Amino acid sequence: MGILIMAGQLFLSLSILIVLHELGHFIPARLFGTRVEKFYLFFDAWGFNLFKYQKGETEYGIGWLPLGGYVKISGMIDESFDKEQMAGEPQDWEFRSKPAWQRLIIMLGGVTVNFILGFLLYSMVLWTWGEEYLPAENVTAGIYVDSLGADMGLKEGDKVLAIGDQAFEKFNNRQLIREIVINNVESVTVERDQQELKLPIDEKYTTLLSSYKYKNFGLFGPRYPFIVAQVAKDSPAEAAGMQVEDQLVALNGEPTPYAIDFIRKVVDYKAQGVTVTVLRDGQNVDLELTTNENGTIGVGAYNQLEVLGSERQDYTLGEAFPAGFTKGTQFLNDQIKAFGQMFRGKIKVQESLGGFGTIAGMYGKEWIWERFWEMTAILSLILAFMNLLPIPALDGGHVMFLLYEMVTGQKPSDRFMEIATIIGFVIVIGLVLFANGLDIIRSIFGG
Repeated sequence: MGILIMAGQLFLSLSILIVLHELGHFIPARLFGTRVEKFYLFFDAWGFNLFKYQKGETEYGIGWLPLGGYVKISGMIDESFDKEQMAGEPQDWEFRSKPAWQRLIIMLGGVTVNFILGFLLYSMVLWTWGEEYLPAENVTAGIYVDSLGADMGLKEGDKVLAIGDQAFEKFNNRQLIREIVINNVESVTVERDQQELKLPIDEKYTTLLSSYKYKNFGLFGPRYPFIVAQVAKDSPAEAAGMQVEDQLVALNGEPTPYAIDFIRKVVDYKAQGVTVTVLRDGQNVDLELTTNENGTIGVGAYNQLEVLGSERQDYTLGEAFPAGFTKGTQFLNDQIKAFGQMFRGKIKVQESLGGFGTIAGMYGKEWIWERFWEMTAILSLILAFMNLLPIPALDGGHVMFLLYEMVTGQKPSDRFMEIATIIGFVIVIGLVLFANGLDIIRSIFGG
C-alpha cells in the first residue's frame, strides 16, 4: 500500500506540473496568434493515446507514455518531427513566422510557470502550516553519532554549536551534510566536556556523503529519553504489562538513558527473553518479556520534537511570500552548486542521480499534504532548472538558438534544428533511462 501511495503522489505532482508547464507555452502562443495543434499530458507515441477530444483547432489528450507532455505548435521543430509541415511555405499562424522575441516568450513560458509555481507553493506551505523545528538549545544531553559521524570526529554527548561560520540554532542533522556536499564546509564546532572544539572536515566526505549509499545517513541526532507513546496490541510489551508514558531506562540491567541506547541494545536480543526496566510514577519496574524475531518489543516512542519541545514559526500571507521565495532560491542555488561539484568531480553523477523510484520515495509512504505540496514545489523548480539547460529538444535548447538568432540576425536552418532536436531528444531519453536503470540496479543489488 505504501508503494501505491508514493507512486500516486508522484503521478499527481507530475500531472499538475506538466499541464501547467505546457499551459505556459500554450497561452503566449495563442496570444501571439500561433496555432497550437495538440495539447497533451504524457506522450501519444506512435499515435496511441488514452483519451483525446478536439476543441477548435487544438486536440487535447492524454498519452500512454508518462515521460512528460507537450504542445504541438504549428511551424516549429519539436519532438513531433513533423517534416511535412515544415516543408511547406511558412504561414502567418506558424511559430516560424513570428518575430524572434515572440518565439522567445513562447519558449520561456513553460519554465516561467514552473519557477513561479515553485515559489508560490513554498509560500503557501509556509502560510498554511508554518515551520516546526527543534531549537538546538533544547538538546541538553547532546548528540548521538553513527559510524560515519564518529569517523568524522564527532562523539556521543557533543553539543553542536556551529557548522562552518553559521550558528547551529535549529537542530537539523541534514544541515551538516548539505553544507559539506554543497558548500565544502571545512569545520564543525562542538562543545565537549565544557570546552569548545573546532573539528576539521576532510574533503573526502563531500564525495562520500553525496553517494547513494549514504543518502539516508544523518551523521548525528539528538539524545532524548525513550518514553512510550503507544503499545501494540498482542505485542511482547503488552503481554508484559508495559504502559503508555513508561520510560525505558535499562535492558538486562544495562542503563539505557536515551532512546538510541535502547534501540541499539535490543536488536542484539532477537527472539530472546529480556528484562526491561521502566520508570513509572517515579519508581523502577522490571518487566520480563521475549522480543520479536527482529529484536523489537512492540512499542512506539514519542519523537524528539514531543520529548524535547519544538517551536513553530507561523507566517502571515505577507511574510510567507518573501520566505517562500528565499527557500526556493536557496534550493536553486544548491542545485547550481551541486552541478559545479559534479564538474569538479567531487560528486559522482551515477551516485547522485535517481529515477522515478527515487523521487517517489521522497514523498513517503503516508499521504501528508504538507510534504506533498513541498515536494511538488521542489519538483517544479527542478523541472524549470533542467528545462533551461541548453540541450536541444528542451526549452533551454530552443532559447539558446533563439538568442543566437537575435544576436547575429541569422536563423538556424530547419535541417540543422531537426538534427539538433533529434540529438537532444536522444540525450534526454538516455538520461531518463540511465537514471531509472540506476533505480532498478539499486533495488536488485542494494545501494
